Amino acid sequence: MRVDDYKRIYSQLRKPSDIDHLAHRLGVDRELLLVLYTQRTVRDATRRFYIVKKDMKKIAREWDRGMPIARLARIMNFPPVLLGLMMSAEIGLTRKQYWKYIRSPESCHDKRLKKELKQIADEDIIYSPKGAQIQTDRGAWGEKKLQEWLDRREIKYRTEPDLRATHTKTPDCLLDKPIQIDGFKVHWIESKASFGDEIELRKNARRQLKPYTDLFGTGAVVYWFGYLEGVEPPEGVVVLPGSYFDNHARDHIPATHY
Repeated sequence: MRVDDYKRIYSQLRKPSDIDHLAHRLGVDRELLLVLYTQRTVRDATRRFYIVKKDMKKIAREWDRGMPIARLARIMNFPPVLLGLMMSAEIGLTRKQYWKYIRSPESCHDKRLKKELKQIADEDIIYSPKGAQIQTDRGAWGEKKLQEWLDRREIKYRTEPDLRATHTKTPDCLLDKPIQIDGFKVHWIESKASFGDEIELRKNARRQLKPYTDLFGTGAVVYWFGYLEGVEPPEGVVVLPGSYFDNHARDHIPATHY
């Protein structure tokens, strides 16, 4: 994706309703927009976490005066389920109780809390159990798609569960024999059901890609929802778009590698 297009879309994804609005107005894939919104929201929540935490007494007083958690979250532009978790001690819940009621609001006997926890679980498309499941399912979808591509070509590989007993860092697919992708030797492939912008690639490189090259040699990472034009992966890693694996007629198409 071109940098200017990315910035234009990313900057407009401020709330969940922006996803469908932009999908309709710009003709952009809704799932891609959901992925971008998720990445933006998680980053923003991580950056502002301690700022919000510092104001927790003040926030709790507003709740005591009758303002619902969902409304507080909208005012602060902060994920409601995460805000509720941060407020849990102030509203008389342990973390364990909080998650129990978020997963099953009907099990909460406090009328107000039952209503509010149900509301924030319904509104939060990222930190709610439903939102978390969507992200888990998306990750599993990407891994399955990668494995099907390898199986079709009868390329033998070991998966993360196969390797966990012997390695602390494990790519999604470690190939029994390396393959060539656009002239680049690939020993392993990592599946990412995300969009590869600079922040995402930097995080993935530090936590996974660089350790994989140290352990297993050169490899590849696929970003199923695309990547930002001009991103630079770590040395020894080739970055592939999801469309590479949709092209079953050819084994090699242009890819970004360094």
